Amino acid sequence: MDTLTRIRAFIDVVEAEGFSAAARKTGRSKALLSKYVRELEDDLGALLLNRTTRQFSLTEAGHTYYRTASDILKEIDNLADLVREKNADLKGKLRISVPRTFIDADVGQSLIDFAKENPELMLEIVADDRFVDLIEEGFDLAIRITRLEDSGLIARKLSDFRVYAVATPDFVAKHGPLDGPQDFARVPFIIDTNTRFHNTVRYLEPDGGSNSVAISGPIEVNSPQATLRAARAGLGIAMVPDFIARPHIHSGELVTLFDDYISKDRGIYAVYPHRRYLPAKVRSFVDYLSAWFRKNE
Repeated sequence: MDTLTRIRAFIDVVEAEGFSAAARKTGRSKALLSKYVRELEDDLGALLLNRTTRQFSLTEAGHTYYRTASDILKEIDNLADLVREKNADLKGKLRISVPRTFIDADVGQSLIDFAKENPELMLEIVADDRFVDLIEEGFDLAIRITRLEDSGLIARKLSDFRVYAVATPDFVAKHGPLDGPQDFARVPFIIDTNTRFHNTVRYLEPDGGSNSVAISGPIEVNSPQATLRAARAGLGIAMVPDFIARPHIHSGELVTLFDDYISKDRGIYAVYPHRRYLPAKVRSFVDYLSAWFRKNE
């Protein structure tokens, strides 16, 4: 019996959370899956699953084996994809973590355009503003809008990114004059609590150093889109991503403040786990988005 077949059966049962569900998903009988798992346990000399009539659970050995076996099978499948990619369309599922701000903004169209061009590849897009654990939570890759830090992951920059301090012209006329970012402390701010230092604004000094100023205001919300709406309503200054602020800046509805003081060292990145054989679907997706941003900048 092929050991890989037994391993796949074991992983199918674990991921389906039961033999019956795995049988329905794979088209194999429950008895056959049970036979494969039992033979795998016999080969290993260890119990992987605790079975009862109603449920099962992984043993400690089962947890260890599942994590490692899953990685090995992914590498085998990725190697097969690498060999086949020049002769076949992209198929299967691509699981992607993206910030809500990204998918809700115009740049989210990049994912829709990719899906249109690859109809046999199913995209599972999970919008979440937290930094997910790609490996632990089973994501193929993530889109992150950030200042790049060493995380042990592979990152490819898709586009430059910056934030603007914006307000309505009427708000600036009412609360001005503002002589520099240090004056942010005395005016109302709309605070996006998604940001790491959400109660402060960090800014650059003319001498090349950096500083920060404490801010406060009438609204704190974990949504850049809501922050933008509040700024457009004249409730305060807001720090917002360029790709959602730009249309309102171009129309004159909002003005930017102290652009030269706001750091521009951020970017939009595609981030994925380090793998020896990068899946063709991941490579194709990242290449597509990189080209999409160059075209639409």
